[in-house]
Amino acid sequence: MSIIEKLTTKQNFTSYEDFSKNFRAKVPENFNFAYDVVDALAQEQPDLKAMVWTDEDGDYREFTFAEIKKYSDKTAAFFSSLGIGKGDMVMLVLKRRYEFWFSIIALHKIGAICIPATHMLSSEDLIYRNNAASVKMIVAVDNDSVIKNIEISKEKSPELKTLVICGKEKDGWVNFNKGIENAPPFKRPEGKDATVNSDISLLYFTSGTTNQPKMVAHDFVYPLGHIATAYFWHRVKKAGLHFTVADTGWGKAVWGSLYGQWLSECAVFVYDFTSKFNPALILEMIEKYKITSFCAPPTIYRFIILEDLSKYNLSSLEHCSTAGEPLSEEVYNTFHKLTGIKLAEGFGQTETTLSIANYEWMEMRPGSMGKPTPGYHVSLLSADNVECEDGEIGEIVINAKKERPAGLFIGYYRDKEKTDAAIVDGIYHTGDMAWRDEAGYYWFVGRSDDVIKCSGYRIGTFEVESVLMGHHAVVECAVTGVPDEIRGQVVKATIVLAKEYKPGNEELAEDIKRYVKKVTAPYKYPRIVEFVDELPKTISGKIRRVELREKNSDGKK
Repeated sequence: MSIIEKLTTKQNFTSYEDFSKNFRAKVPENFNFAYDVVDALAQEQPDLKAMVWTDEDGDYREFTFAEIKKYSDKTAAFFSSLGIGKGDMVMLVLKRRYEFWFSIIALHKIGAICIPATHMLSSEDLIYRNNAASVKMIVAVDNDSVIKNIEISKEKSPELKTLVICGKEKDGWVNFNKGIENAPPFKRPEGKDATVNSDISLLYFTSGTTNQPKMVAHDFVYPLGHIATAYFWHRVKKAGLHFTVADTGWGKAVWGSLYGQWLSECAVFVYDFTSKFNPALILEMIEKYKITSFCAPPTIYRFIILEDLSKYNLSSLEHCSTAGEPLSEEVYNTFHKLTGIKLAEGFGQTETTLSIANYEWMEMRPGSMGKPTPGYHVSLLSADNVECEDGEIGEIVINAKKERPAGLFIGYYRDKEKTDAAIVDGIYHTGDMAWRDEAGYYWFVGRSDDVIKCSGYRIGTFEVESVLMGHHAVVECAVTGVPDEIRGQVVKATIVLAKEYKPGNEELAEDIKRYVKKVTAPYKYPRIVEFVDELPKTISGKIRRVELREKNSDGKK
């Protein structure tokens, strides 16, 4: 019996309705992904491939599940020898190094709390995170700027005791490779040191687009929420090879390169690149390693469709999905025309697993997030907390009163006030706005503070941005509302132009306005167009619209 068969109520469905009604993850008592999935597969199918890893220098490694067990056991013993135990906070700054997989599985085995973090954090970012979460140890990649920032942060982080480096020997750091080489045999913790389902296993810091990031806590049941992510949305297959483009510092990595894929007995492909993103190299990887399923944000697909795809043999590719930002209809249609594959969009947050998606039994509606994942009781609420009718814009909420989805977060760590504000009477308020059509498909509008109210109309920022991205001169854009005495607000588009166009071109600005009027409802067109060299962003690459709104409120249009 497969892992999926053991851990789900049903595996084959005839329709979305059948799927929604009859699919659920089974939650065993004291579930621990490291033991119940990784070690179980290592015992039952030791030679089954778990990971294919390569980097831009041509280094190559393959790992079976038996090898993942072996190295995660060694890593767990090594970490234990450094004083790490159940409940201790350990930050991993490992980019796309395979040591990340050894480490996160090891931390699950110990019962320690894993904090994945991006290598782009400044010393101040690290100081905040170290002290907010009481980080006890940091495991980092061998990178000069990363090492420097961590060392600076340690001076102002009294609870940070140990630094571990993957690579060269360095004063003040413990060497990871020597540590696991010399590790004693690992013994699974028992009694009070063993994990239970309600223990925190994973802690993510949100992007912090408006203020200091919140700490999103997930329990040991969380991986089970990703069965739907991988098995039914990514459509991975046993002994297949799935490729999600994501750095391990972000939640998307465990969405696409760990939990659901290994639960489905599918290997993950990891391309460890540090240079600037190159779509041609991604296509080469798909061809060379015969990737069977692929997931990336819409931005990457925008670059991919600009390549000459006839140069690549993509016949191994069976399914593609996308998330992280809304997908424009133009990208969907162009990719389908070039490859024959219909991109399946999905929606979720750091606080959830995949909660809305396009599944295989559904008619694809380009631009729609899809329909709710089983177990996620999704609805839309107005500002007055009244359920919205079809066609009305409202906040996406998840009702967990009667049924709590396996992937829903526990709360914001050490912040009861923010937790209570987000989860009210068993209902989680996502802060994201959408509308639902008559067939039950959800359509993303924007964050709750991104909706523009102009002359009585409610305009979603994404609605306008999607149209703008169809203009030949636009590479990137952000839409915000600007105060207006007559209309309340008007739409402003802040645009990064393609390299062949120069800012300050009023004729181009007018052409863009006419284009939007022609493609969508005229009241949505941007009355103000500003050209910039770059848009303000968070370290996770999300546009800081709050910064643009603050600029607008200062009267700088």
